[in-house]
Amino acid sequence: MALRTYQEALVKRVHDTFKRGVKSACIVLPCGGGKSVIVAEIAKRTTEKLNRVLFLVHRIELCEQIERTFREWGVDMNFCQIAMVQTACRRLKKLPCPNLIITDESHHSKSNSYRKIYDFFPESYRLGVTATPVRLDGSGLGDVYQALIEGVSAKWLIENRYLSPYTYYAPTVADLNGIKIQRGEFETKSAENVLFNQTIFGNVISHYRKLADGKQAICYCVSVKHSEAMAEQFQVNGISAVHIDGTTPKAERQRIIEDFRTGRIKILCNVDIISEGFDVPDCACVILLRPTKSLTLYIQQSMRSMRYKAGKSAIIIDHVGNYARFGMPDAERQWTLKDKPKKVRQQAENQVKVCQCPECFYTFQPEKDVKICPNCNYIFPKKERTLDVEDGAELKQIIGFVLKYDDFSDQCRNYSDLIAYAKKRGYKMGWAYYQAKNRGFL
Repeated sequence: MALRTYQEALVKRVHDTFKRGVKSACIVLPCGGGKSVIVAEIAKRTTEKLNRVLFLVHRIELCEQIERTFREWGVDMNFCQIAMVQTACRRLKKLPCPNLIITDESHHSKSNSYRKIYDFFPESYRLGVTATPVRLDGSGLGDVYQALIEGVSAKWLIENRYLSPYTYYAPTVADLNGIKIQRGEFETKSAENVLFNQTIFGNVISHYRKLADGKQAICYCVSVKHSEAMAEQFQVNGISAVHIDGTTPKAERQRIIEDFRTGRIKILCNVDIISEGFDVPDCACVILLRPTKSLTLYIQQSMRSMRYKAGKSAIIIDHVGNYARFGMPDAERQWTLKDKPKKVRQQAENQVKVCQCPECFYTFQPEKDVKICPNCNYIFPKKERTLDVEDGAELKQIIGFVLKYDDFSDQCRNYSDLIAYAKKRGYKMGWAYYQAKNRGFL
């Protein structure tokens, strides 16, 4: 086994960073870039020198997976311990002092449990790995790591055939306006109330059939109840689907994963379990039914279908408008260890440049002024519409897309939507003004 050229370059940069006196660094590499084999190589070189490694994960499901990768890579497990962060916290005095602490999904590393471990071993070198070095609240990791070591971008990985290209569709199936915000994230119960609807279930299934019929897909839901119901609805409609969560017994989970691997199961419904580092077989499609304000969660879930396979084009079906908050999964992003001021974060969120075709739902980040949809050749209006943002006390939601022109009463939510609809139908602009006045938009 050998590292790819860009992976080897990252290992060397870590070595050079530590060599010049920096004691803590964070590797940034997109999902699918091979972070696990990079840290396995670093752990191997460390244990070959009889130095100890402590590898921290935040989910018990990941321990066996990481250990398997490390053993296959040749890490001397006599000098390497893989532990859940909660377990390590409880057993600090029993742990041998590590020369190197590696933190998986290191965007979590600002929490008290991780800090307790770092403080207990102040002389240890620390290395974090993540695709998104930022917390949900926008805070950076500068108080945990001294250096940021960035790898290649997601676009580079796609262009060089390490990730599959993708098409992104965003047919909205529900009005998310009423969902509450709790600790900076969409609140589960209110999101469940909005999305737990027979009409929405039907729309999700019909769009799957239209956009990805027969392809294996992972469906991300807002709660266990929602995930179980979604799986049941797929089954009722003749599509093999199963729900999986953290309480699913190990033997049953292994059977489900194997059935998904062989194609006996087409749809794997879950909440967040198949996100951070969870090992599942290749899939061609993801269905996003979990609205989130977490860039980390968005990238991990939306890119789950992009594992490279010759001739494959991944399909992302976003029913909850996550793209409008964050842009496309492979968008170029500026990473820093510093905290981002709240005002700057809000401005960046509102300035996301994304186009969506109102005819086929194809969603993409334009490189220049868009004239024609690259998917269905729909001709956009001469004056490009911008995303409309509705400001609530706690919620900012992109709502300005006209998705169905044959039913404006449900789709037109502001004056701009009515203008776009009027142009599509060839109506005079006075019609849009009159409708807007009657609906209270003006």
